[in-house]
Amino acid sequence: MAPFNLSSAFITFFAVVGPPKVLLAFGHLARSRTSRELIRVAAVSSAIAAVLGIAVAYTAEFLTDFFHIGDESLKLAGGLIFTVYAIGLVLGLHLGAGDDSETLGNPLAEGVRELLLPFVASPLAMTAILVETIGDNGLGWNTTIAVAYTAVVAIDLACVALLAPVLRRTHQTTLEVLSRLLGLLLAAVGVELFLAGLVALGVPLGEPH
Repeated sequence: MAPFNLSSAFITFFAVVGPPKVLLAFGHLARSRTSRELIRVAAVSSAIAAVLGIAVAYTAEFLTDFFHIGDESLKLAGGLIFTVYAIGLVLGLHLGAGDDSETLGNPLAEGVRELLLPFVASPLAMTAILVETIGDNGLGWNTTIAVAYTAVVAIDLACVALLAPVLRRTHQTTLEVLSRLLGLLLAAVGVELFLAGLVALGVPLGEPH
Protein backbone atom coordinates (compact mmCIF):
# COMPACT_ATOMS: atom_id res chain seq x y z
CA MET A 1 0.00 0.00 0.00
CA ALA A 2 1.95 2.97 -1.25
CA PRO A 3 1.75 6.12 0.88
CA PHE A 4 1.23 8.24 -2.24
CA ASN A 5 -1.75 6.16 -3.33
CA LEU A 6 -3.27 6.23 0.14
CA SER A 7 -2.82 10.00 0.48
CA SER A 8 -4.27 10.62 -2.98
CA ALA A 9 -7.37 8.55 -2.21
CA PHE A 10 -7.75 10.29 1.15
CA ILE A 11 -7.63 13.75 -0.46
CA THR A 12 -10.21 12.70 -3.04
CA PHE A 13 -12.71 11.50 -0.43
CA PHE A 14 -12.00 14.47 1.86
CA ALA A 15 -13.03 16.73 -1.00
CA VAL A 16 -16.31 14.93 -1.75
CA VAL A 17 -17.53 13.87 1.71
CA GLY A 18 -15.24 15.64 4.20
CA PRO A 19 -16.22 18.09 6.99
CA PRO A 20 -16.68 21.10 4.67
CA LYS A 21 -19.49 19.19 2.95
CA VAL A 22 -21.20 17.25 5.75
CA LEU A 23 -21.09 19.80 8.59
CA LEU A 24 -23.70 21.86 6.74
CA ALA A 25 -26.08 18.89 6.77
CA PHE A 26 -25.41 18.30 10.46
CA GLY A 27 -25.99 22.00 11.09
CA HIS A 28 -29.55 21.71 9.78
CA LEU A 29 -30.04 18.55 11.82
CA ALA A 30 -28.77 20.20 15.02
CA ARG A 31 -31.58 22.77 15.10
CA SER A 32 -34.06 20.28 16.56
CA ARG A 33 -31.71 18.09 18.63
CA THR A 34 -29.54 18.31 21.70
CA SER A 35 -25.79 17.90 21.36
CA ARG A 36 -26.02 14.37 22.74
CA GLU A 37 -28.74 13.40 20.25
CA LEU A 38 -26.78 14.95 17.39
CA ILE A 39 -23.64 13.00 18.28
CA ARG A 40 -25.66 9.80 18.52
CA VAL A 41 -27.15 10.35 15.06
CA ALA A 42 -23.70 11.20 13.72
CA ALA A 43 -22.20 8.01 15.19
CA VAL A 44 -24.87 5.74 13.71
CA SER A 45 -24.81 7.52 10.35
CA SER A 46 -21.02 7.39 10.22
CA ALA A 47 -21.02 3.66 10.99
CA ILE A 48 -23.52 3.00 8.19
CA ALA A 49 -21.59 5.24 5.79
CA ALA A 50 -18.31 3.44 6.58
CA VAL A 51 -19.83 -0.02 6.10
CA LEU A 52 -21.45 1.05 2.83
CA GLY A 53 -18.23 2.62 1.54
CA ILE A 54 -16.15 -0.47 2.42
CA ALA A 55 -18.72 -2.75 0.77
CA VAL A 56 -18.68 -0.68 -2.42
CA ALA A 57 -14.86 -0.60 -2.45
CA TYR A 58 -14.56 -4.38 -2.31
CA THR A 59 -17.45 -5.13 -4.69
CA ALA A 60 -16.92 -2.35 -7.25
CA GLU A 61 -15.50 -4.64 -9.92
CA PHE A 62 -18.34 -7.13 -9.47
CA LEU A 63 -21.01 -4.42 -9.51
CA THR A 64 -19.71 -2.72 -12.64
CA ASP A 65 -19.30 -6.04 -14.46
CA PHE A 66 -22.70 -7.33 -13.36
CA PHE A 67 -24.52 -4.20 -14.54
CA HIS A 68 -22.17 -3.70 -17.54
CA ILE A 69 -21.21 -0.22 -16.39
CA GLY A 70 -18.10 1.47 -17.75
CA ASP A 71 -15.91 4.15 -16.22
CA GLU A 72 -17.33 6.73 -18.61
CA SER A 73 -20.91 5.94 -17.61
CA LEU A 74 -20.05 6.29 -13.92
CA LYS A 75 -18.56 9.72 -14.47
CA LEU A 76 -21.50 10.94 -16.55
CA ALA A 77 -24.15 9.62 -14.15
CA GLY A 78 -22.27 10.82 -11.07
CA GLY A 79 -21.79 14.27 -12.58
CA LEU A 80 -25.50 14.58 -13.40
CA ILE A 81 -26.69 13.39 -9.97
CA PHE A 82 -24.28 15.61 -8.10
CA THR A 83 -25.09 18.64 -10.22
CA VAL A 84 -28.83 18.18 -9.61
CA TYR A 85 -28.22 17.93 -5.86
CA ALA A 86 -25.99 21.02 -5.93
CA ILE A 87 -28.57 23.03 -7.86
CA GLY A 88 -31.07 22.03 -5.19
CA LEU A 89 -28.78 23.55 -2.56
CA VAL A 90 -28.46 26.79 -4.54
CA LEU A 91 -32.26 27.04 -4.84
CA GLY A 92 -32.80 26.17 -1.17
CA LEU A 93 -34.24 22.73 -1.93
CA HIS A 94 -32.67 20.19 0.41
CA LEU A 95 -33.02 17.07 -1.71
CA GLY A 96 -33.11 13.79 0.16
CA ALA A 97 -34.06 15.42 3.44
CA GLY A 98 -37.47 13.75 3.41
CA ASP A 99 -40.90 15.14 4.16
CA ASP A 100 -41.07 16.87 7.57
CA SER A 101 -44.80 16.07 7.74
CA GLU A 102 -44.08 12.36 7.51
CA THR A 103 -42.25 11.30 10.63
CA LEU A 104 -40.85 7.86 11.37
CA GLY A 105 -41.63 8.04 15.07
CA ASN A 106 -37.95 7.53 15.91
CA PRO A 107 -35.65 10.58 16.19
CA LEU A 108 -32.58 8.46 15.40
CA ALA A 109 -34.15 6.98 12.25
CA GLU A 110 -35.35 10.41 11.14
CA GLY A 111 -31.86 11.82 11.59
CA VAL A 112 -30.30 9.05 9.53
CA ARG A 113 -32.92 9.61 6.82
CA GLU A 114 -32.06 13.31 6.65
CA LEU A 115 -28.37 12.46 6.28
CA LEU A 116 -28.94 9.73 3.69
CA LEU A 117 -28.08 11.68 0.54
CA PRO A 118 -25.48 14.18 1.76
CA PHE A 119 -23.54 11.78 4.01
CA VAL A 120 -24.61 8.15 4.39
CA ALA A 121 -24.88 7.45 0.66
CA SER A 122 -23.36 10.54 -0.90
CA PRO A 123 -23.79 10.26 -4.71
CA LEU A 124 -20.37 11.73 -5.50
CA ALA A 125 -18.67 9.71 -2.75
CA MET A 126 -20.10 6.42 -4.02
CA THR A 127 -19.20 7.39 -7.59
CA ALA A 128 -15.67 8.34 -6.51
CA ILE A 129 -15.24 4.97 -4.78
CA LEU A 130 -16.38 3.10 -7.89
CA VAL A 131 -14.29 5.18 -10.29
CA GLU A 132 -11.15 4.97 -8.13
CA THR A 133 -11.54 1.25 -7.42
CA ILE A 134 -12.18 -0.08 -10.93
CA GLY A 135 -8.99 1.59 -12.13
CA ASP A 136 -6.99 -1.17 -10.41
CA ASN A 137 -7.99 -4.80 -9.96
CA GLY A 138 -5.72 -5.56 -7.00
CA LEU A 139 -7.08 -6.35 -3.56
CA GLY A 140 -4.47 -4.05 -2.05
CA TRP A 141 -5.89 -1.05 -3.88
CA ASN A 142 -9.41 -1.95 -2.77
CA THR A 143 -8.11 -1.92 0.81
CA THR A 144 -6.45 1.45 0.22
CA ILE A 145 -9.75 2.92 -0.97
CA ALA A 146 -11.64 1.41 1.98
CA VAL A 147 -9.09 2.75 4.51
CA ALA A 148 -9.04 6.23 2.98
CA TYR A 149 -12.84 6.49 2.92
CA THR A 150 -13.23 5.18 6.47
CA ALA A 151 -10.62 7.68 7.71
CA VAL A 152 -12.57 10.60 6.21
CA VAL A 153 -15.81 9.34 7.78
CA ALA A 154 -14.05 9.12 11.16
CA ILE A 155 -12.84 12.71 10.80
CA ASP A 156 -16.39 13.82 9.99
CA LEU A 157 -17.64 12.16 13.17
CA ALA A 158 -14.90 13.75 15.27
CA CYS A 159 -15.71 17.21 13.87
CA VAL A 160 -19.42 16.81 14.65
CA ALA A 161 -18.63 15.66 18.19
CA LEU A 162 -16.36 18.66 18.77
CA LEU A 163 -18.58 21.25 17.08
CA ALA A 164 -22.02 20.00 18.18
CA PRO A 165 -22.66 22.96 20.56
CA VAL A 166 -21.61 25.42 17.85
CA LEU A 167 -23.82 23.76 15.24
CA ARG A 168 -26.83 23.98 17.55
CA ARG A 169 -26.33 27.74 17.91
CA THR A 170 -25.80 28.46 14.22
CA HIS A 171 -28.59 30.67 12.87
CA GLN A 172 -30.81 29.31 10.10
CA THR A 173 -29.96 32.26 7.83
CA THR A 174 -26.25 31.50 8.15
CA LEU A 175 -26.87 27.87 7.22
CA GLU A 176 -28.89 28.88 4.16
CA VAL A 177 -26.18 31.28 2.94
CA LEU A 178 -23.49 28.62 3.39
CA SER A 179 -25.76 26.09 1.69
CA ARG A 180 -26.03 28.22 -1.44
CA LEU A 181 -22.30 28.92 -1.57
CA LEU A 182 -21.53 25.24 -1.15
CA GLY A 183 -24.09 24.37 -3.83
CA LEU A 184 -22.28 26.60 -6.33
CA LEU A 185 -18.96 24.88 -5.64
CA LEU A 186 -20.47 21.39 -5.75
CA ALA A 187 -22.22 22.16 -9.04
CA ALA A 188 -18.83 23.01 -10.54
CA VAL A 189 -17.43 19.69 -9.28
CA GLY A 190 -20.37 17.82 -10.80
CA VAL A 191 -19.87 19.54 -14.16
CA GLU A 192 -16.15 18.68 -14.07
CA LEU A 193 -16.99 15.03 -13.43
CA PHE A 194 -19.49 15.03 -16.30
CA LEU A 195 -16.96 16.63 -18.66
CA ALA A 196 -14.39 14.02 -17.62
CA GLY A 197 -16.86 11.36 -18.71
CA LEU A 198 -17.30 13.04 -22.09
CA VAL A 199 -13.54 13.25 -22.58
CA ALA A 200 -13.23 9.56 -21.70
CA LEU A 201 -15.76 8.83 -24.45
CA GLY A 202 -13.61 10.74 -26.93
CA VAL A 203 -15.77 13.85 -27.21
CA PRO A 204 -13.55 16.75 -28.31
CA LEU A 205 -14.07 19.60 -25.87
CA GLY A 206 -11.14 21.77 -26.88
CA GLU A 207 -8.25 23.02 -24.79
CA PRO A 208 -9.07 25.24 -21.79
CA HIS A 209 -7.80 28.81 -22.00
